[in-house]
Amino acid sequence: MSLLPHQLELLSPARNSEIGIEAINHGADAVYIGGPAFGARASAGNDIRDIERLVSHAHKFNSRIFITLNTILRDDELESARQMAWQVYEAGADALIIQDMGLLELDLPPIQLHASTQTDIRTPEKARFLQDVGLSQIVLARELTVQQIAEIHRSLGPVDSPQRATIEFFIHGALCVAYSGQCNISHAQTGRSANRGDCSQACRLPYQVTDAQGRFIAHDKHVLSMKDNNQSDNLRALIDAGVRSFKIEGRYKDMGYVKNITAHYRKLLDEIIEERETGQPLARASSGRTTFTFTPDPLQNFNREFTDYFVTGRKQDIGAFDSPKNPGQAIGWVTKISADYVELELNDPSTVLHNGDGLCYYDLHKELVGMAINIAEPLSGHSIGQWRVYPKDDMSGFKDLRKGTEINRNRDMAWVRTLEKKSSDRRIALWAQLLETNDGFRLVLTDEDGNVGAAEARHPHQTADDPAKAETTLRENAGRFGATIFQAIEIAITFSHPWFVPASVINAMRREALAQLELARSAKFERLPRARPIEPPVPYPEETLSFLGNVFNHNAHQFYARHGVKVIDAAYEAHEEEGEVSLMITKHCVRFSMSLCPKQAKGVTGVQGTVKAEPLMLINGKEKLTLRFDCKPCEMHVVGKIKRSVLNQYKEAPLQFYKTRPTSRPSST
Repeated sequence: MSLLPHQLELLSPARNSEIGIEAINHGADAVYIGGPAFGARASAGNDIRDIERLVSHAHKFNSRIFITLNTILRDDELESARQMAWQVYEAGADALIIQDMGLLELDLPPIQLHASTQTDIRTPEKARFLQDVGLSQIVLARELTVQQIAEIHRSLGPVDSPQRATIEFFIHGALCVAYSGQCNISHAQTGRSANRGDCSQACRLPYQVTDAQGRFIAHDKHVLSMKDNNQSDNLRALIDAGVRSFKIEGRYKDMGYVKNITAHYRKLLDEIIEERETGQPLARASSGRTTFTFTPDPLQNFNREFTDYFVTGRKQDIGAFDSPKNPGQAIGWVTKISADYVELELNDPSTVLHNGDGLCYYDLHKELVGMAINIAEPLSGHSIGQWRVYPKDDMSGFKDLRKGTEINRNRDMAWVRTLEKKSSDRRIALWAQLLETNDGFRLVLTDEDGNVGAAEARHPHQTADDPAKAETTLRENAGRFGATIFQAIEIAITFSHPWFVPASVINAMRREALAQLELARSAKFERLPRARPIEPPVPYPEETLSFLGNVFNHNAHQFYARHGVKVIDAAYEAHEEEGEVSLMITKHCVRFSMSLCPKQAKGVTGVQGTVKAEPLMLINGKEKLTLRFDCKPCEMHVVGKIKRSVLNQYKEAPLQFYKTRPTSRPSST
């Protein structure tokens, strides 16, 4: 178990240690970050010294650092992965996030293990299995409903069991349209593997959609591109369903995004914690409270508009089909166009435009066109809210821009500059008590976690000439923690007489007591325990694994065989699947989103029975993919085959488990 049953963990992403430190400063209880290699973001690695620096800062607040080691590995990479696991453990990291079960067959350090989103946890059986083989925290599939999450929560056993896994769930950020770990389009088309941290993002491309007769259903639409995840309104329901770790997506995102979104969810979770102070109270998973110099607003960061996906049930408007770019927020419309500027009337007259702001609009084909402001100036002699904007690019390049065009803003430079500065202050509460001793004075500091630091000073007892002023000065000097991570909530002075205590004496005691308190906090800090797998080995929920099991090394094969799997196919990257297969499986349904689903037609007079779940075709240039619809589980399969050019990149298959393929083969995991 990584959290106590009543603790809530806000888990933020970090591309590098600087962003990770700011995530902690803005209220994160834990940060996940790539190590030197093998993280599922190819260009988001960090060296061990940076990990050490981040760990040192996080542990001051009892926050945790999780290292992503969540790609599938070749046999020749396992030893390097093992060495890296030991390096990050020795650097103080608290957990490894893994996908490849072959790692469990290695001599790993006693570090806690968490299941990556790439392990594709959609069922109680899969969740229980991963818990029972020693994973302490499991991130569930984004496609689950609250009811399905609650069912998994109930399946994991007693909430106070030390073996019980913590449930983690994504609450914000970009959405992969496929079940995580179940998409091979990138590898089939380019040789770049999403399961090895190098996705080409074919899901963000525009496609023609045609039916079996070749008729166009959609033209140049990004039909596999999802809006961004936002569970702000569902946090209470997720908590009640059993979620305890709330994960923000974004290891490629910039500093401003991590600051803003971490602060946003910190405030929301703190509100819920304060609401539930009685009955079954909740608590933050780390120490300290955070204040901000800004009001968090998810709309200010890059987003494709928001959806809560399937958490509260299937919805039709989950896709960002017009554009995978950031549309921003509508601010006004065009009133005049000139050769080198455009004039705007803003919806809110109090809105201010800035040099460097990003504007955009939709052209007649509903494609987003960006316009960066070089100079923005209010129109003199006009009513407030009238602006003249000189773009950085030539006006001739702005397709379909005309009078009456609605204008959005997707970058506000005033907001950007605010988050470039110090924008938060995280402090651990402490209580100070100043007492007299036989030969001087004693200062005792007790923090919110019950740690104590104390110091004494020998000094004559002298009556203060002005008792009121002396007490005020004492409180000021005893409570000076400005340059530290602490904040004095209360200062108690327990004297038998209004003594005068020089500032130099108080300051010296405060510094020594603070040093003792920091030592006590460090001594009390405990590393997360590594869960022991159940013995004898529990059986895997199924006896067969197709290529979708992502088994890419002999250690992983050995792991699944030890857990009762009889037929194990190699991962798609092994190139044993040269024909047409399901390259992607997704809960998103193009037919449903376009009102072409047979279930939508049910009961509609004149329509029922006429709509069939026939395959559709996706076309992007020379790339063609087939959409097949499995209506019983409400899933869509994107079907295609690996390109010959990708197969030719490798002179021989990197992995083969069987000389001849077994006759009893599964179609999916």
